[in-house]
Amino acid sequence: MQDRRESVRDKVFLGGVAETSTRGSTMDCVVRNFSDNGACVEFDSSAAIPDEMNLTISQRGRSYLARMIWRQANRVGLAFRAMVSDKPESDLDARLRRSEKKKRQLQRRIDRLLGHG
Repeated sequence: MQDRRESVRDKVFLGGVAETSTRGSTMDCVVRNFSDNGACVEFDSSAAIPDEMNLTISQRGRSYLARMIWRQANRVGLAFRAMVSDKPESDLDARLRRSEKKKRQLQRRIDRLLGHG
C-alpha cells in the first residue's frame, strides 16, 4: 500500500478529545500517530464518529480543526484544516476576566475617593 501523506507521521500515544461542532458533544480518543498535517486517532467505539471535529491534544497544548479522510472500525485518519494554539476560551471565562478587571478598577477608584491611594 502506497503512503500518500505529505509529511511523515511520528508514532505517539497521546490522549485526545474530539468535539463535534454540530452537537457539542465530546469523545475521548487516543492519538496513535501524528504530523503537522494530520493524525491517526482511535476511539472506544466506532459508532457516530463525525466527519469533521475539533481535536484537542492537551499534552501538546493544541487544538486542530480536522476532517476524516479514512475510517477502519474504530480508527480514523484525520487531515488538519487549521490549528488553534490555545484552547478556545468559553464565553464564561471571558466574562469572568472582564468582571475581575472591572472590580479592580472600581476598587482603585474607591481607594482614591477614600484617600487610601
